[in-house]
Amino acid sequence: MQTPAVAARSTDASLAIARALANVEKRQDVGGSWRGDYGGPMFLLPMFVALAYSSKRPIPEPRRARIITYLYRAQRADGSIGLHAEATTGSMFTTSLVYVALRMLGENKDDDRLARMRTWIARNGSPLGAASWGKFVLCTLGLYDWRGIHPTPPESWLLPYSAPFHPGRLWCHCRQVYLPMAWLYGTRSTMREDDLVRQLRDELYCGQWHRVEWSREKDTVSEVDDYRPLTRAFRSVSRVLSRYENRPIKRLRARALAECLRHIRYEDRVTNDIDIGPVNAVLNTVVHSFRGAEGADDFERGWTKLQDYLWDDERGATKMQGYNSSQLWDTTFAVQAILATRTRAYDHVLQRAHQFIRDNQILEDVPDAGAHYRHASRGGWPFSTRAHGWPITDCTAEGFKCAIALQSRFKAEIPADLLRESVSLMLSWQNPDGGWATYERTRAGAWMEALNPSQVFGDIMIDYSHVECTSACVQALSEARSRFPELADKIERAIDRGVAFIRQRQRADGSWEGAWAVCFTYGTWFAIHGLMAAGVTPRDPAIDRACAFLASKQRADGAWSEHGDTCKRRIWTEGERGHVVQTSWAMLALMRAEYKDSEILRRGASFLTRRQEADGSWAREPLVGVFNRTCLVDYDNYRHVFPMWALAEWERSR
Repeated sequence: MQTPAVAARSTDASLAIARALANVEKRQDVGGSWRGDYGGPMFLLPMFVALAYSSKRPIPEPRRARIITYLYRAQRADGSIGLHAEATTGSMFTTSLVYVALRMLGENKDDDRLARMRTWIARNGSPLGAASWGKFVLCTLGLYDWRGIHPTPPESWLLPYSAPFHPGRLWCHCRQVYLPMAWLYGTRSTMREDDLVRQLRDELYCGQWHRVEWSREKDTVSEVDDYRPLTRAFRSVSRVLSRYENRPIKRLRARALAECLRHIRYEDRVTNDIDIGPVNAVLNTVVHSFRGAEGADDFERGWTKLQDYLWDDERGATKMQGYNSSQLWDTTFAVQAILATRTRAYDHVLQRAHQFIRDNQILEDVPDAGAHYRHASRGGWPFSTRAHGWPITDCTAEGFKCAIALQSRFKAEIPADLLRESVSLMLSWQNPDGGWATYERTRAGAWMEALNPSQVFGDIMIDYSHVECTSACVQALSEARSRFPELADKIERAIDRGVAFIRQRQRADGSWEGAWAVCFTYGTWFAIHGLMAAGVTPRDPAIDRACAFLASKQRADGAWSEHGDTCKRRIWTEGERGHVVQTSWAMLALMRAEYKDSEILRRGASFLTRRQEADGSWAREPLVGVFNRTCLVDYDNYRHVFPMWALAEWERSR
């Protein structure tokens, strides 16, 4: 029989879950998904503004004012702008681009905020020290000289695929960014100089623009942008390419530019002009703007679709998101959280979500996939919507798990052959190391990272295997093995290899490092769920060490909290205050592992119920998503979904 204190705690959690369910229902859109804020990176919006200015597409009110609001809101006390909205240091890359964007939006250079920004730029070495992507964008605006850029030759796209440096071997995000960059570099595309460009040259370079020896500035980088220093190997390759750039072969350059353009237009076409992400979406549209009348139709379609990346937040600002949306991904977690509550009162919500998941499975492979370095697509699920068209390993796994969980509840089931295609696709994605990467199998060795030209991002060159992607696929395949007996042997071998990969990635302290969120709570949650789904027992030493790690990180208030710099530093860095999403991940991991210390879980649940708002939501807190170790990104739906999920599991576990 429950004591009064235990009964009261149960009532508190039950009430919190009921409120959270009502809140989640309210946030579901008419299409059945949960679409939320996925902003954070501070270099995206200035790139969009630069395109608007160079292509003479004025941004109308009130959007112009809302963009200005967002850019100023991210300004730090020292005048700088960080790589992301919550960065603890400024970045020359982003500060330079934001300054330019604000001036192009009509802001007066004498505004105190711009004056402070300009002072910071001058003190930290001017845009001559901007990371390579910043210099590249400035080149297209006439605010940096192409002679000061490391070569990005389009001729690389003419190499045979067997060549170790072929662009088709790069991680697809990297490949699709450097594709339009190669075209723009090969054509040295630069907008026509105007009065504002001349003023900006003086403002950014303290009146020294005409004295800069550009060819000497290729390796110049400000300390604040030098997270991944250029290697000796990169500089050696760059010197060789620079000699070629002194006298490129005209006919070869023309062929290479045509080949790049063919791939650019293909990417536009098979993604319905959305493109894989906002950087290549902007750059592809920049390419079309420089093509003149020949590229007019491509430009118009690209410009229209770029609006899908803009997000108006509730605080009166417009930002640019890191993807066109995270709809499918967020929806799968919302579904699993609602299912954890065991209520049937929200079946109407789940039915709409089921329809969204069903309708956004990718039904066809892209045409001529091999010639464009694309993996199979049929049966997969994307991060956002089917129209985007790029399936991802963990999105496919989470989509499959939800499809299976909802099949028995509703009519209009996903046909068995499409679910089988999903399983086959997951099997085809597994890497030789037993893990799963993001979009494709790994196509080159980690040595390629020595040629990383970005300076501000880590691990961008190839598609690495990740604990989260591997865990998600192991979980999905564990659900599939009894449903598709004809694939059972292949599934079992894949699961065994995935488990071995997860075990191999466990750190000495018992944790797993996350690649797509902050950081050890996230990675450890995924790893534990993957191992347990595969049949590993709670008494396994790997599980025991993981639980001990998580228990050791609980705070006095019952919460868990990791600072965003954890990802960059790759060691646990305590956050300033308890974090409801990270607390939820830690609790979900411990409960899945059948952790026996109920007091730790009770304190975590108490923290979650105390932090809940009256409307059933949880307040905004520090950004929790990340990519390439350095750039935080928002997953706004996480704060609404994961605490409810954790509380529901806690209620059931007692």
